[in-house]
Amino acid sequence: MDPVRPEFVPDPSLSQAEMESLQRDIAEVARFEDDLDFSPETIGRAGDVPDGDQTTLGAGDDTTDAPLVAGVDQAFVDDKAVSAIVVLRNDEVIERVSAVERTEIPYIPGLLSFREGGAILAAFAELEADPDVVLVDGSGRIHFREAGLAAHIGITLDVPAVGVAKSLLCGAPARSLDGTFSEGTRIPIAADDSVETCPDGTVIGHALQTRQYDSPNRHINPLIVSPGHRVSASTAANIVEATADGYKLPEPTRLADSYADEAKAAVSTPSE
Repeated sequence: MDPVRPEFVPDPSLSQAEMESLQRDIAEVARFEDDLDFSPETIGRAGDVPDGDQTTLGAGDDTTDAPLVAGVDQAFVDDKAVSAIVVLRNDEVIERVSAVERTEIPYIPGLLSFREGGAILAAFAELEADPDVVLVDGSGRIHFREAGLAAHIGITLDVPAVGVAKSLLCGAPARSLDGTFSEGTRIPIAADDSVETCPDGTVIGHALQTRQYDSPNRHINPLIVSPGHRVSASTAANIVEATADGYKLPEPTRLADSYADEAKAAVSTPSE
């Protein structure tokens, strides 16, 4: 897959002010409503915890209409970003690719795509499959300028994208996230004055509890799920919930995380 909107390819040589300006442009063209070439219901509900790495994502008799769901995750070796993409159709891994690019800038909250985007786009350039939706380890619309990593990648490639983050970057949850929530709990997250490009009160994503321990002594925190492009906030949560196959992470990004570590191990570190 190659960029459809090359003007949005993340350029780490830009100044911080220029990066933030580009993100405002991204927010203007992003579509946070459903524009999908498949029905989200065809992903199906995930089954029980699988044996080993086998998945059971909506496995059924007819797989011809099941969408291709890609997971994207990154790992790091010194100054290199290793991006991994795993594409699933139901319980079958269709394709795995990875790419390595140098990170030109340090981590700056809100500007993650300019650090990691080059490696992600390089991995997509190696991909033969054409995913119907992409789940990215990072924020989507839940971002200071509605242009998190999932939004930036989704818009650049013009592919439906969902951000799956482990912590809340900004916005106001409808209730406190401090606590233990049962599986399936969704807590809307609304824009507030920390989101400069969006009216206050707009629902920009959800805290989604995909898994929980059956124990009062330990708990799992919810994922922070938000639309990146061509997906609504509610559908983004539906897709992540449907692909969370007995683990906290949805299966596409869980497998991408594992593959990123595998690819990282193969990256040689320059000798001093």
